[in-house]
Amino acid sequence: MKRFNIRMAGVGGQGVVTASHILSNGAILNGIESTIVPFFGSEKRMAPVESYVRIADGQLYEIGEIIYPNVIVIFHQQVITHGKSYTMPFYSGLKDDSVILANSSTPLVLGADEERELREKRAKVYYLPGTQIALDFGGTEVATNMAMIGALSAILGLPDLESLEKAVRERFLGKGFVASGGTASLDKAMEKKFGHKQELVEKNMDTIKAAHGYAMTNKWSFL
Repeated sequence: MKRFNIRMAGVGGQGVVTASHILSNGAILNGIESTIVPFFGSEKRMAPVESYVRIADGQLYEIGEIIYPNVIVIFHQQVITHGKSYTMPFYSGLKDDSVILANSSTPLVLGADEERELREKRAKVYYLPGTQIALDFGGTEVATNMAMIGALSAILGLPDLESLEKAVRERFLGKGFVASGGTASLDKAMEKKFGHKQELVEKNMDTIKAAHGYAMTNKWSFL
């Protein structure tokens, strides 16, 4: 049975919660089980934000914080360099043979002990220029969250692009899911950058597909 316990970590203003919701809903629309729990303190830009997504092709019974992830998604390098994470070190609890996806065009600067521990866990570390892909295809760095879930869907093999597109449409064209006032404000900021919500959806999907394609070509730098 495929089962992914995903810990997403970033900073306020990056749309971490929105990304986790779209990923989780995309999995459900793909016909598999998923749950989501966002976790954040003060709602302000650059404050630590985490969200936990469980995806499985079997029954899910757990909900809540993910203590032992087998997937970690790093939206901003300050999660590591400035300790902006509710779990330290950022890979705390990481299971063996797991996946780390980091928004970075170059390898992360890790300490010797961190590199050794990750190698011992046989962690596969992927570096994605998510912000640059967002600027190139989405027209705004706020679409970085779309790049991250696009690449993640390629790495994990689910949810598929069709299901992600349905989830994006539901998020921005339907009644949507709002976890907090901060998330709602971020949505409004995104919408103002485009003349119509349909254009917002199209740009988000362009970003998702570009990152997915990048991932599928295996242009990766590993630890």
